[in-house]
Amino acid sequence: MRSVGIDVGKYWLDVAQHGDPRIVRFGNDAAGISELIERLTPRSEHFVVLEATGGYEKPLLQALIQAGLAVSRVNPRQSRSFARASGQLAKTDALDAIGLADMAQCLHLRLPRYVEPQAWQSTLAAYVTRRAQLVLTIHQQQQQIAALIVPALKKSAQRTLRALKREHDDLERTITALTAPHLTPAWRSIKGLGPVVQATLLSLLPELGALSRQQIAKLVGVAPLNRDSGTLRGQRRIFGGRARVRSTLYMATLVAVRWQAEFKAFYQQLRVRGKLAKVALVACMRKLLVVLNARIRDERRSSVPIHTT
Repeated sequence: MRSVGIDVGKYWLDVAQHGDPRIVRFGNDAAGISELIERLTPRSEHFVVLEATGGYEKPLLQALIQAGLAVSRVNPRQSRSFARASGQLAKTDALDAIGLADMAQCLHLRLPRYVEPQAWQSTLAAYVTRRAQLVLTIHQQQQQIAALIVPALKKSAQRTLRALKREHDDLERTITALTAPHLTPAWRSIKGLGPVVQATLLSLLPELGALSRQQIAKLVGVAPLNRDSGTLRGQRRIFGGRARVRSTLYMATLVAVRWQAEFKAFYQQLRVRGKLAKVALVACMRKLLVVLNARIRDERRSSVPIHTT
C-alpha cells in the first residue's frame, strides 16, 4: 500500500508519497485532478489523506472515490497536531503534504474512510447552508435598520429586508419538500425535530444510525472528554465536533426538555443533582442524539416502525 498526502489549495494540489521526498503539484481544476488520478490508479493500492478545506477539496474527493481509491478527509487541527507531534513545526504546502502522507502511513487503520454523500444529501446541504447565510444576513439587516436615521435610507433597507424574508420563506418550503421523502417514523418520534433540524441532520450528519452511541456523540462534539492524569481528576468538557450540527441540536433540545416527558424528566433530574443548566442541556443534547441514532439504527434493521409520541 502506498500512503499519499494531498495538500489542497484553491488553485493547487500538492501531492506527497510516504518515503518519497519529491512533491508533485497539480492544478486544482478538472485537468489537474484528471492527471492526478491517472498518476495514482495504474500503480499499487493507495490510501489518500487530505484536509477539509471548506469546499476546495470536494471535486478531488469525488474523483478519488469514483476512481475506487481509499481516502480519508481529516480535520486540519488533527493533521496539524500530528505534524507537531512528529517534530514538524514549520508550515508550508509541501510540508503539509508530507505530513499528511506520514499520517496516512501511521494511522491508516484508524482513520475513517470518506463516504461520498448521496446526491440528494449534497443538494439538501447546499440549501441548509444558504438558509443559514440568509438568517445571518436578515439579522444584520435588522440591526442596520435600527441604526438608520435618514427616512429614505431606512425605507430602502426595509425593502431589502422584506425581499430577504421572502427568499428565506421560499428556502424553508424547498427544504421541507426535499426532506419529506426521507423522513421515517424515527425522525418524527422526538418533539423538537422540526424541518430545519431534520434537514440539518440528514444532510450534515449522514452517519446517524451507522455508528455507536460513543462514536456519534464524539463526532458531533457532545461527548465529555476526560482530563485525568495520576491523582488529578479534571473537569470533563466537550470539544471539537461538527459545530453547525451541534448548534442546531442545541435548539432542538431546548424544545425537547420542555415538551417531551423523557427529556424533561432527565433534565430535571440533572438539575436536582446540582448540575448547571448549560451542563444539563449538553447532557440532554447527547441523550437526544443517542436516542435518535438508536431508533434510526433499529428501524433500518427491522421493519417494525417506531411509534411517535
